Amino acid sequence: MSEKMKIELAKELGFYDVVQKEGWGGIRAKDAGNMVKRAIEIAQEQLMNNSKQ
Repeated sequence: MSEKMKIELAKELGFYDVVQKEGWGGIRAKDAGNMVKRAIEIAQEQLMNNSKQ
């Protein structure tokens, strides 16, 4: 996952402030899991949109 995408997801999920203060190692495991889950959802949406074209 690109750094840009990780930052966008952290902002969307509301823990980017922690990333800014402590780095990626400072986030909770739950937040990391939610970030991965959301990335998968986005990828699935993109695949569905691409298959419709």
